[in-house]
Amino acid sequence: MQLTDIERHDTDILILGSGGAGLFAALHAQQSADAGTKITLAVKGLIGKCGCTRMVQGGYNVALGGGDTVERHFMDTIEGGKWLPDQDMAWRLCEQAVVRIRELENEIGCFFDRNADGTLHQKAFAGQTADRTVHKGDLTGIEIINRLMEKVLASGVEKMQEHRAIGLIPTADGSALAGVLMIDMRTGKFRLVRAKAVLMATGGGPTMYKYHTPSGDKTMDGLAMALRAGLPLRDMEMVQFHPTGLLAGEHTRMTGTVLEEGLRGAGGQLINHSGQRFMFDYDDKGERATRDVVSRGIYAEMRKNNNPENEGVFISMSHLGPDSVRQKFKGMVKRCADSGFDLAGDKVEVVPTAHYFMGGVIVDVNTRTALEGLYVAGEDAGGAHGSNRLGGNGVANSTVYGGIAGDTMAADIRSIKSLREPDNAILEEELARAIHPLSRKPQLVLPLRKQLQELMWDDVGVIRTKSGMQQGLAGIKNVSDTLMEIGVDDSNLAFNLTWHDWLNLRSLCDISEVVTKAGLARENSRGAHHRSDFPDSGQMQDSEFTVARLEGDKVTVNREPVQFTLVRPGETLLPADAPDTLVATV
Repeated sequence: MQLTDIERHDTDILILGSGGAGLFAALHAQQSADAGTKITLAVKGLIGKCGCTRMVQGGYNVALGGGDTVERHFMDTIEGGKWLPDQDMAWRLCEQAVVRIRELENEIGCFFDRNADGTLHQKAFAGQTADRTVHKGDLTGIEIINRLMEKVLASGVEKMQEHRAIGLIPTADGSALAGVLMIDMRTGKFRLVRAKAVLMATGGGPTMYKYHTPSGDKTMDGLAMALRAGLPLRDMEMVQFHPTGLLAGEHTRMTGTVLEEGLRGAGGQLINHSGQRFMFDYDDKGERATRDVVSRGIYAEMRKNNNPENEGVFISMSHLGPDSVRQKFKGMVKRCADSGFDLAGDKVEVVPTAHYFMGGVIVDVNTRTALEGLYVAGEDAGGAHGSNRLGGNGVANSTVYGGIAGDTMAADIRSIKSLREPDNAILEEELARAIHPLSRKPQLVLPLRKQLQELMWDDVGVIRTKSGMQQGLAGIKNVSDTLMEIGVDDSNLAFNLTWHDWLNLRSLCDISEVVTKAGLARENSRGAHHRSDFPDSGQMQDSEFTVARLEGDKVTVNREPVQFTLVRPGETLLPADAPDTLVATV
């Protein structure tokens, strides 16, 4: 296959991904851009039917009064992230969430649950000092994505569905991004899409773990592309495990899917196999401690249990009244019922499950990256959450920064008169990378993916050690080397899912290596990263974040000091001290 086989397509603004960040960016770009600006939305699956935002259950964090403030939300975010967040990003997230929730209601048309007096109902989520999580029952993400999807499908935005991004293609001098190499999954043909501005909003998806919440097609593709493009990635050791993933057996994909945090916020109890409630042995907040603390508590109880037939622990809701549970948590009750469990009247077995990725591309508060023309929002962007994301901050982060990205790109391209020419050498490298398995003897990819998932769970999981992570690195290399010898049937590339399984696993291997090396570089325990050989958290005032880069063919990890731009450890940001705004002029 040659460069001449690659089809060409031009646009002004290209958005990769159709989760909360991508859809909001498309709508904001359309509103802010000059007349005649061409906006293209490309997605690996179908618009509104894939991605992680749709899977959000719990809700959307926003300070709407009643004793709550933006400053209080900000402090919860900083303290929950163990003083590693980029404070300017965290502030803007908390401040703009107030704007965005009104936009979701009044302009997008979302209906959220309300109190009897008509105000938005806000429920309790772990690690927060106020009940600030706006929701639509326990199916909030579906409400948000359905309404956004309706707006985007009715707009003039160009849609490129079932198009997989496989490479960021810079200009010949490397100073800017020229476009993105994609595969049209419907035909198997390659397409180079040139654009003046590209938003990467492909989401995270730590599906390299045995237990995980995202769908299997979420495979860290965006971060793998960014790594190869030379961009710095921060906090890559920070993989959030949601404490309560459904444990339904290896025969079903329902295993690992989340039983939402609102269950514990409402009073749900975690019970071990001895019938004892155990979380107060690990934290004085019990089940309402932050996700990292509860996950480690569950994992510790699992290690105490010697019965291999009972791997997890149990969540119990029946003491709250079965009828009340069925009314408040309809989605969760149905999810459990579909797998043969009665959440309202009995206990359900759960296990920590890889859920969210705090690490990502280093960006500024306007989503710009170090590569001109490339913007990143949502789970692909690092910084806002530090070492631990508060439940309810994820969808807020995506929609807030998706909107910011759309506005910023629309403003930035006004000074760009023409599209940039791609570096054909890089284009050829990315093409060769994608077609690598087409010239080899076909073999199954799934066993290798399961091997990676087992070793990441065992060696680079909830609790880590130097020896374990070194063993993990060796295992990742073995999987990666074996993958390079595996081929796929190239007789028909249209909807060739085995080919895409191969590409998925290569992205997962690349990012698994980065996660592990960043974990080895952090010799303390912060938030989601816990090392039993370095259990101390270190001094908060000396906080550093990890920065990973690809130099040649080697991943290197360095550390940089956190900039306490708004508040220092031991201090509290009060309204009188808070910035009026961090909304920059774009």
